[in-house]
Amino acid sequence: MRALRLAVSFNQRGKEMATRGFKGRARVASDAVPPGQFVTDDFPVLTAGGTMEVSKEDWQMTVTDGIASKTYNWDSLHALGLETITVDIHCVTHWTKFATTWTGVPVSALFDDAGVGDADHVLATSYGEYTTNIPTTDLIDTDAMIAVSYDGDEIEPEHGGPVRLVVPHLYFWKSAKWLRELELTDDEPQGFWEAAGYHNYGNPWLEQRYAGD
Repeated sequence: MRALRLAVSFNQRGKEMATRGFKGRARVASDAVPPGQFVTDDFPVLTAGGTMEVSKEDWQMTVTDGIASKTYNWDSLHALGLETITVDIHCVTHWTKFATTWTGVPVSALFDDAGVGDADHVLATSYGEYTTNIPTTDLIDTDAMIAVSYDGDEIEPEHGGPVRLVVPHLYFWKSAKWLRELELTDDEPQGFWEAAGYHNYGNPWLEQRYAGD
């Protein structure tokens, strides 16, 4: 399974997208960087498939636990109140980006509003059917948010806009782009990369890249 690697995003013509200009090792790694990572000033674009184009007007997201369920659009999500965080992010492909600024709704506030019950795990599903699994406590007891803005602007489609999940303390494949659904479950489902041999949890400080790490 170690031969698998996150794929560079492609547009409909199959050409590489926004990775051009990626400077690679922009700064020397330090104790503030998880092991095996290097720091970049760029924001590389990596995804399991092509970039999804979803307009703000068409975007919707459902939160469900199998009993309670609520669907949000752009306006109703914003009505929950927005907060801003500045966090470092870490990709399993070894890059780290310092001090990224996101604005959105904390996942804890979203779950409270949706009235979903307690469950051990969450399966996040994207437009395009990408999935990833995250323990519920890693969404409600941390800085995890449903982000609608990056660095003061709307999130570009290649970075997961209009709305993406941001779970900064885990490898960034857990921060699902083009978010469409959050399903709470007592089972521990595996998402796209987890089923392909990547770690179920993905703690960058423990280098949990692959199953067995």
